[in-house]
Amino acid sequence: MAFKDLSKFVEKLESLGELVRIKEFVNPVLEISEITDRVSKMPGGGKALLFENNGTGFPLLINAFGSEKRINVALGVDNLDDIGKEMEILFKNLTGPKTNLFDKFKMIPELGKIADFMPKLVSGRGASQEVVHSNPDLNIFPVLKCWPADGGRFITFPLVITKDPTNGIRNVGMYRMQVFEKDLTGMHWHKHKVGARHFNEYKQLGKKMPIAVVLGGDPILTYSATAPLPDNIDEFMLAGFLRKQNVKLVKAISQDIEVPADADIIIEGYVDPTEDFILEGPFGDHTGFYSLADYYPKFHVTCITHKKNAIYPTTIVGIPPQEDAWLGKATERIFLAPIRLSMLPELVDMDLPVYGVAHNLTLVSIKKDFAGHALKVMSALWGAGQMMFNKALVVVDSSVDVHDYMQVANAFLENVNPASDIHFSMGPLDILDHSSSKYAFGSKLCIDATPKFKEELTTNHTSNDSELLKLDVDAIKLKFKFIESIQIAFSNHKSGILFISVKQEGKISMKEMVAELYQLNMIAGVKLLVCFDSEVILTDIPSSVWILTNNIDPKRDCSFYDGNGQSSCMMVDATKKIAESDKFERDWPNIIVSDENTIKKIDLLWPKLNLGNFVKSPSIYYKPLVPIEGAVLKERKK
Repeated sequence: MAFKDLSKFVEKLESLGELVRIKEFVNPVLEISEITDRVSKMPGGGKALLFENNGTGFPLLINAFGSEKRINVALGVDNLDDIGKEMEILFKNLTGPKTNLFDKFKMIPELGKIADFMPKLVSGRGASQEVVHSNPDLNIFPVLKCWPADGGRFITFPLVITKDPTNGIRNVGMYRMQVFEKDLTGMHWHKHKVGARHFNEYKQLGKKMPIAVVLGGDPILTYSATAPLPDNIDEFMLAGFLRKQNVKLVKAISQDIEVPADADIIIEGYVDPTEDFILEGPFGDHTGFYSLADYYPKFHVTCITHKKNAIYPTTIVGIPPQEDAWLGKATERIFLAPIRLSMLPELVDMDLPVYGVAHNLTLVSIKKDFAGHALKVMSALWGAGQMMFNKALVVVDSSVDVHDYMQVANAFLENVNPASDIHFSMGPLDILDHSSSKYAFGSKLCIDATPKFKEELTTNHTSNDSELLKLDVDAIKLKFKFIESIQIAFSNHKSGILFISVKQEGKISMKEMVAELYQLNMIAGVKLLVCFDSEVILTDIPSSVWILTNNIDPKRDCSFYDGNGQSSCMMVDATKKIAESDKFERDWPNIIVSDENTIKKIDLLWPKLNLGNFVKSPSIYYKPLVPIEGAVLKERKK
């Protein structure tokens, strides 16, 4: 189902009871984010919110994609898996053997469908150009300041259209834009993104780079800008496939670029590659940590156009779950079929856990046929598009449901020998990864949790399968006074996964502590031991996994122990890494929480918001993780 614009999508959500209109005035500076954070963490993702009184003439829509039901409505399906199945059928029809002329003629309708998906340039102006601001002022929009330590206000849901200057191939990406002046923003494209590549090409040519920024329109357009498509594949073609009709484009007014005719808002402008960059950020990011200030290109706004009844779409990101988790879930389900068809036919299923914040953790199941099969899959995935950013990959066999994390944990305990089934590699990391010793480059971890063929078994370690998991928590805490708490995260009575939190008083060596525990036989049967800072609530397994995957550079932070008749054990140091005590030379960011003043304001405002029973701020729960205010965590005391 295609939506003409956001107002039609809003009408549909409202008819389904999936949207709340908020008529009380709410400030776009911090207050909308605090309300949305409470709602998005409700069971099922809460409701979409339309803030109609925000100090501007544009209603603000947020959390529109923030539930399974709403993401399905946005993409026009009953189940996200339906899209992948449709792709698979189309691919097989196009590539399958044709035995006679009749079979070939049957392909004509399929080819016609593909032609219908292609974006189409139409003459004249579009609805997105009903109102034209030749003297543009971004202050007409309710641009959010999302979190207290943010560098300013950010446009968070922009579809940034750029073109390759040599071949004209279009790219649509999503890069946040900090507003500095009424007609000036930053353009936060990372070095690995296509927009950055186009920028470098314009720089070599010495030309200004025309850009159009799209807000709103059919929500499928917004999803398509987030999709991990291969280079040189037009995102508007994917949108045409998903909406079952092409995206109509019109010429922009002030730039040589095409824009969707039915979008809600268009911001036209350019980047001049000869200009100095501007310091952009910090920004409370989707990892749940601040991404810190850095230098990015300046985007000069030359014209703003919009529909007469335009809605301003936006989103917030932060500690999961948030709205972006459902955009990630859509990508997980939609792109499973293309990966299987084009690269890994043995791939059965895939899961991107919400608390793995997209790139940090991926679970896959495979039909295993030979020794080393999991490593073959590992190598292929780490070389595939945005999967190059993946930091931790767990491979299980087809008998395991990767969406059932208890089954995955049990596969780890049953099938993994840490001494031989943990594999490391080096490669590019997401720019937002704060834990790697080097910027955007570090190690990756693959856990082969499949049952092993005889060729994969090793004999250079000792193992006692009859040994039971034995832990004397009181004795361990008596031995090491700095241990704050101990939690068995998962066990099958024979072996287990253990979480330990420690008070960082002085220089503590996690490796030495675990080595001593291991040698003294105090952690018998533990296959995986994870060390956290003392403020982490170990009983909250999802949040612990979120901190674990954010805080490690795997090769640096993993240690292995083997001997004394025990099964081997892997220790992971998931504590914060601070410059002097850990020889970590990069700034370590803070976790994102609201400030006390904003929390109190929304507490008082809540009864007027039509959002039902009072919901306490999630930031209160996470406050103990944030010892100081600000985007950068200062060095802890020795």
